[in-house]
Amino acid sequence: MNYFERELLEELKKWLERREILAIKGPRQSGKTTLLEMLQAVLEEKVGEENILFLTFEDLEVREKFETAPKEFIDSFILNAGRYYFLLDEFHYVKEGGQRLKLLYDTLRTTKFVITGSSSLELRGETATYLTGRLFSFELLPFNFYEFLNTRDKRFARIYKERNSLVKNLLNGTDFSVEEDIFVDDLLKFLNEFINYGGYPEVVKSGNEEEKLMVLKNIVNTYIDKDIINFLNITDALKFKRVLTLLSSICGNILRYEAICRNSNTYYKEVVRILDILQQTYVVDLIRPYHMNLVTELRKNPKVYFLDSGLRNYLINNFSELDVRVDKGILAENFVLNRLKSIVGDKGIIHFWRTTAKAEVDFVVEMPDRLIPVEVKFEPFKKEKIPKGLFSFIRTYSPAIAIIVTNNFLGEKMVNKTKVKFIPIVYF
Repeated sequence: MNYFERELLEELKKWLERREILAIKGPRQSGKTTLLEMLQAVLEEKVGEENILFLTFEDLEVREKFETAPKEFIDSFILNAGRYYFLLDEFHYVKEGGQRLKLLYDTLRTTKFVITGSSSLELRGETATYLTGRLFSFELLPFNFYEFLNTRDKRFARIYKERNSLVKNLLNGTDFSVEEDIFVDDLLKFLNEFINYGGYPEVVKSGNEEEKLMVLKNIVNTYIDKDIINFLNITDALKFKRVLTLLSSICGNILRYEAICRNSNTYYKEVVRILDILQQTYVVDLIRPYHMNLVTELRKNPKVYFLDSGLRNYLINNFSELDVRVDKGILAENFVLNRLKSIVGDKGIIHFWRTTAKAEVDFVVEMPDRLIPVEVKFEPFKKEKIPKGLFSFIRTYSPAIAIIVTNNFLGEKMVNKTKVKFIPIVYF
């Protein structure tokens, strides 16, 4: 079977020989089962088929036997001496899964377990409590832009990766020289589709808009029906979806809790709980304000973004071409944020910056030893122009590097002691 490349696969390969359990978390339909099948193929090539077992806990019979006698059930597959690999899909369905997996880990010392789960709440909660020191966690999100490009044109995927490595190096402290780029407009055409429909694998594989919209509808409905109502015991699905739709309409803006409560007829505590669930299940992201001056800088409400722009566009029912959309700047911000988070990882924190005088910068990347302001201006530039908010941040904090994300303009300009880099969005 032909699989689309997932960057996480290479990371997982590094940890296959260690004892720790590998947990792959992520939203429903992000490709976790497929990734597990890809891992199975890697292992079969390495150690042969007989020592590798793939079990799905969506199968009620498998789940019941595992829950009743986990050690006896797993032992039944171990026929020979040597190392065994158990790939356990949809592990979040198992009752008291963490406790059962701990027993297996502690008693079957030559056995390696890899588990997947749609619900971050479950894997980070009860399961993780029992498996402290025994578990390495990874997140599989919908396709990123590189993975998407790989499904469309491997040549442009390689071109993008080269440019993206320059941004990664810049955020890690290594500058790069600016020169004309003949491929920016080509990459922008692909970016238009990616931002419009998002990166869920089944959406990417769909051939036309009608099919893509049907898949997105199914993702939203399945998420609400299975994860939210059944798994997390949310009783009012209509209210949940109303809050979700309201959040999609304010994407990129500061969250006003009172407005959400009023427009959804929901209490504050309910909204907070729904927001927590949406974050833990990889639907929305809340970005907190950056502040050092407690007098002049805002330090309360977060800004709202979505982990997949296609899902957000489905909720507001808008799939127009990017160039004609009034919210194209917000969608560009959303894309840049997701890429920044992927690049920075656990090494830094991403904030936004806004003062009481309403000077603002879209993102501030806070690394251990430096601050990097990032302003997204998805519009044509003819020359280097510094937005007022970014200029204000530079004057206040004097960062070594600042970034302006543009439509297709490359350039740089010194502002006091700060080098401002103008970088096309398709480098992110």
